[in-house]
Amino acid sequence: MNPSGKSSVGGTLEQNKQQEYIVREFRLEDLQSVIYINRVCLPENYTPEFFVYHFREFPEGFLVAEMNGYIVGYVMTRVDMGFDYYSSHKALTEKGHVISIAVLPHARQRGIGKALLSRAIEAVKRRGVREVYLEVRVSNAPAINLYHKLGFKIMRRVARYYADGEDAYVMSLQLE
Repeated sequence: MNPSGKSSVGGTLEQNKQQEYIVREFRLEDLQSVIYINRVCLPENYTPEFFVYHFREFPEGFLVAEMNGYIVGYVMTRVDMGFDYYSSHKALTEKGHVISIAVLPHARQRGIGKALLSRAIEAVKRRGVREVYLEVRVSNAPAINLYHKLGFKIMRRVARYYADGEDAYVMSLQLE
């Protein structure tokens, strides 16, 4: 790490609870680690091609957290079109979309999820969007609490959103 606090791999070194971790942009050599994290942490499993497609479309919005030389978390975002939840006129607009975020169980409660999501929000903000949204299982209280702490609001509930039949909340954050 150089004196500026930047790591040589392009992320800011973050410290929390005696653990050091780096948040940086995803690289193709990280793919197998990200797939592993996705399979361990989430019931929704994506193909390698899905991850690569989103990386190529919006590389600055696909981030990983590295701790002790290992990838322990990721966030994947994109910019797509949708109706602005915060506008009185219902025109289509570009919105940031958090497609997937996950942190391995042993690496949780260290601020990694918050750091990943905060950096992803900054990436979509640089694209000029005014809103970022995500879907979350209604049963995922830890994630919902994190999103609330970051300013997200529940906008609506989508019945049977997930393949197993569970409902989702659509949560949104207005960007300034």
